[in-house]
Amino acid sequence: MCIGIPMRVVAGNEFAAQCERHGKTTTISLMLVGPQPPGTHILTHLGSAIRVLEAEEARAIDDALASLAEAVEGRE
Repeated sequence: MCIGIPMRVVAGNEFAAQCERHGKTTTISLMLVGPQPPGTHILTHLGSAIRVLEAEEARAIDDALASLAEAVEGRE
């Protein structure tokens, strides 16, 4: 199963961006989506941005991932 992770662009250039999620910054390739300005939400997979997201969609994906983690840990 493949899971995309939503992240927010902090800074970057035409090829890569520093992206943040929950306080952790990671370098993400922008080769599939093109340059994105700071503040843009992207869906990432294996170090690459695969799609640009609206803020609401990024939040919904993040909430779903949090719920999945809680279920795996046996929390309600």
